[in-house]
Amino acid sequence: MQLRLQPSKLFSGSELTITGSKSESNRILLLQALYPNIKIENLSNSDDSQLMQKALSTDSTLVDIHHAGTAMRFLTAFYATQNGKTTILTGSKRMKERPIQILVDALKTLGAQINYTETIGFPPLEIFGQELYNDHVTLEANVSSQYISALLLIAPKLKNGLTLHLKGKITSVPYIKMTLALLEQLHIKTNFEGQTVRVEPCDNSISKTIVVESDWSSASYYYSLIALSAVGTKISIKSYRSNSLQGDSVLQNIYKKLGVESHFEATTLVLKKVNHPLPECLELDLSDAPDIAQTIAVTCLGLQISCHLTGLHTLKIKETDRLKALKNEIEKFGSTVEISESH
Repeated sequence: MQLRLQPSKLFSGSELTITGSKSESNRILLLQALYPNIKIENLSNSDDSQLMQKALSTDSTLVDIHHAGTAMRFLTAFYATQNGKTTILTGSKRMKERPIQILVDALKTLGAQINYTETIGFPPLEIFGQELYNDHVTLEANVSSQYISALLLIAPKLKNGLTLHLKGKITSVPYIKMTLALLEQLHIKTNFEGQTVRVEPCDNSISKTIVVESDWSSASYYYSLIALSAVGTKISIKSYRSNSLQGDSVLQNIYKKLGVESHFEATTLVLKKVNHPLPECLELDLSDAPDIAQTIAVTCLGLQISCHLTGLHTLKIKETDRLKALKNEIEKFGSTVEISESH
């Protein structure tokens, strides 16, 4: 089978609308399950968010979230708090290869009862929901931020709230701050100082409508298209915020180095290709936004410049090893990709 790609031009002046952020949507969906009077607008239509919705609305004791890694982490914490409910949480063959022991151990410290049904440290999980009384837990900080966010999202429903101590360098800080900012929108008290995060308990009924910002990860593809287009090419993307909670909004600064100028017109993000000298090598630490690494690497390939990207260790435990996949595909174009353990 062959796929032939034809050269084309991006239609300058296009106006686009991108679905809501998956990262925000999945967090708010879990909060909505804890506080049912929350209403959500501009929800993501991603597979992960659809699977999350389905899982939170089912009465089945068997929940299969397929490849949805965020849903696996968040739902593990959620089901652990559902007093009297037993759930078998499983997923795809690849999901069963993705580690989850760090999160399970943290939940057990809080008093959760969780068993592994196949391989220790990996899904599927048998989760016996119960009230969790402990309110202190310590976690390695260089793990997936989804483990941390999973704990923070259930924290306000714990009897004594939660104090989370983080050891070592913290990975993906913007995603942790996103979670805390969403809790703050619901008037749940939080504090993040140094290596300690505190979330106060909240048993109040919460009625609020939350509008999900459009997804910055998805916007990365349009940044790439503009970077590879002729000078003067311009497009507009709706429903973005200049004070975004999403870590991937760093795209604005990164792609400025690649000739893409960004500005806001109210809630519309405008991208324009400008005449800008390109670096010989784009060097970035993407610890706070690892998911945009692949798009950036491909953009650099198209612009025929080198890149040196670090802070990508969490990409190895995604639905596939994204670093190996990136190396495999880019080297088909004759380029060389090196992966080190520190990346």
